[in-house]
Amino acid sequence: MRIKRITPTRAAAIAAGLAAVAALAVPATAATAADDQPAGGYSADRLASADASLLRADVAGTAWHTDAATGTVVVTADSTVSAADIAKIKREAGRDAGALRIERTPGKLTKLLSGGDAIYASSWRCSAGFNVRSGSTYYVLTAGHCTDGAGTWYTNSSRTTAIGPTVGSSFPNNDYGLVRYDNASLAHPGTVGSQDITTAIDATVGLSVTRRGSTTGIHSGQVTGLNATVNYGGGDIVYGMIRTNVCAEPGDSGGPLYSGTRAVGLTSGGSGNCSSGGTTFFQPVREALSAYGVSVY
Repeated sequence: MRIKRITPTRAAAIAAGLAAVAALAVPATAATAADDQPAGGYSADRLASADASLLRADVAGTAWHTDAATGTVVVTADSTVSAADIAKIKREAGRDAGALRIERTPGKLTKLLSGGDAIYASSWRCSAGFNVRSGSTYYVLTAGHCTDGAGTWYTNSSRTTAIGPTVGSSFPNNDYGLVRYDNASLAHPGTVGSQDITTAIDATVGLSVTRRGSTTGIHSGQVTGLNATVNYGGGDIVYGMIRTNVCAEPGDSGGPLYSGTRAVGLTSGGSGNCSSGGTTFFQPVREALSAYGVSVY
């Protein structure tokens, strides 16, 4: 998950929440079933139309994905989304409003800026995702909202032990970034904590997953949705995200989501905390690996 940075700049605003990036989602407290839903759900065309209407409505604090099992578009709305906002969403959907299933989640959807160890840019903290490689060159894969505007990364808060520079960054739309290991004295094992990571997979609904972050440590849960769109506000919209019921907090951003030895995703953002729970969204890791031509090891 992505966290807002602690400086007044846009980049700083995004990273301020970095401490909770790994598991920021809060479970929905209430769900409103789609009105007049036909047996078997809505057609693919109606669902696509409803999905497109959510982008046009452009309400910050919402995320949505198509649930093929019920034939509806599930809309997650955080505590900042008002009744008027919900009315706007339904009005924009028009005849397809019945295809929307609104779920409320406590807290605010934010970007969480830290496999799982804290890494520091000039003025914010995130979590390292996965160590990856291309040939004999090694990198840290993390969230794009962490690397956005970042130069050199460090292993410590006093910024005395450098890791290396940001060499790739994609945010918004996507949420992945790449940091190169330039410090030859640093180890870069292919593990998340003590868990060896040997391959990468695509998420599936119901998959048991674990995430690790520099703020909240290790937490587990399940994948609850795929191909989600998340509107963090201010034009920061990301697509194709994995939705889970794993918790996270600021600073967990960029941290790894994995299932056993298999890499699954990178913490983007969510709502809630690890006391009450939450709803968290993750960048699919295979997309990021392909974009940079790197692999886990």
